Amino acid sequence: MSPITYNRRKLVTVKPAKGHHIVHDEDSCTACGNCLTVCSMNLWQTRNGSIRLAPDYRSYCLECASCYNVCEAEAIAFTFPEAGYGVVYAHG
Repeated sequence: MSPITYNRRKLVTVKPAKGHHIVHDEDSCTACGNCLTVCSMNLWQTRNGSIRLAPDYRSYCLECASCYNVCEAEAIAFTFPEAGYGVVYAHG
């Protein structure tokens, strides 16, 4: 029996805010990979030995701030999107 897989990005709806609520300082980033491990939406990517935030992250971010909390280098700044924007849970 095959395991059931879900497209996590189809489970939420996000009303993207005008500005960014995650800012990644690539110069301070040590590429430890903690953000890659903790992000359930796979919004962090490795390219050419460095870690980058997906360009479309505002459309899928669950606003859990896990990436911010596990960043040992403090290379990630996080603020919640302005009121009326952000993740909208359709179920639950």
